[in-house]
Amino acid sequence: MKDMATLLVLAAGMGSRYGGLKQLDPMGPNGETILDYSVYDAIRAGFDKVVFIIRKSFASEFEERANALYGGKIQIGYCYQEVDNIPAGFDCPAEREKPWGTAHAIWVAKQSVNDPFAVINADDYYGPEGFKTAFDYLSQQTNESSDYGMVAYQLANTLSDHGGVNRGVVKHNGGLLEDVHEVLKIERQKDDSISGVDDDQVEFALQDDTLVSMNFFLFTPSLFGHLDTFLEEFFTARLTEDKSESYIPAVVDELIKSGQATCAVKHSTDQWFGVTYPDDKPIVQAAIANCIEKGVYPAAL
Repeated sequence: MKDMATLLVLAAGMGSRYGGLKQLDPMGPNGETILDYSVYDAIRAGFDKVVFIIRKSFASEFEERANALYGGKIQIGYCYQEVDNIPAGFDCPAEREKPWGTAHAIWVAKQSVNDPFAVINADDYYGPEGFKTAFDYLSQQTNESSDYGMVAYQLANTLSDHGGVNRGVVKHNGGLLEDVHEVLKIERQKDDSISGVDDDQVEFALQDDTLVSMNFFLFTPSLFGHLDTFLEEFFTARLTEDKSESYIPAVVDELIKSGQATCAVKHSTDQWFGVTYPDDKPIVQAAIANCIEKGVYPAAL
């Protein structure tokens, strides 16, 4: 068992739909970002290291701020998800601009992560319970274990008041993940029921406490060997596709269905929220203000 755990933060996205570097956009009353609250929660939960996956194009601004805020409170590392940072034996197409996806993002950190680790998105708020749940699970794992995990959220705590959302609905058996089914356009109806549709426009009736994946995964360093294999197959098949991406849920799905790993489904009752569009910002600011009023966070972190 390990009493150390790393938080791996996926922060390389440029926020094209958002219109700027949303990872550094202030949301709290004193300029705090969503990421600041995640790191704060991770430190409180017991995480001793944070590694940021970023792009070199904004590394100076990002690292200066992170070092000033988190230095002395937690170990800090940086890795760079560049399009030409791919496995040996492959040459990146000259015209490629889009990053290679979340599986590739995690793979670039293989030299910087030496303990069981949690993966989150920089621009999503997960809440303190999620980080405590994650640390408690990771602290029971060895580096060689292939018993992975995910922190799932109750659907009602991830819905938007401003339209339908897409969510990965979790199917599990005995606490182990069996499948994540993508359901689209999920929203609460006038009769207070919740429903959505799948890719074939088949309607799904869902419950408030239906568990959904918000890309909060729990791994050990053994994952990197699996990623080597997965990415070799991915680049062999899809290197020349302009917008091909490698997704970590696809890796997890392949590993559990081939019997190479298990994925425990843990869950949090915290509210989840994120920012995709500029109109999301005031909603997030109000949610953070509510957390401060309830005493979840101090007024200034």
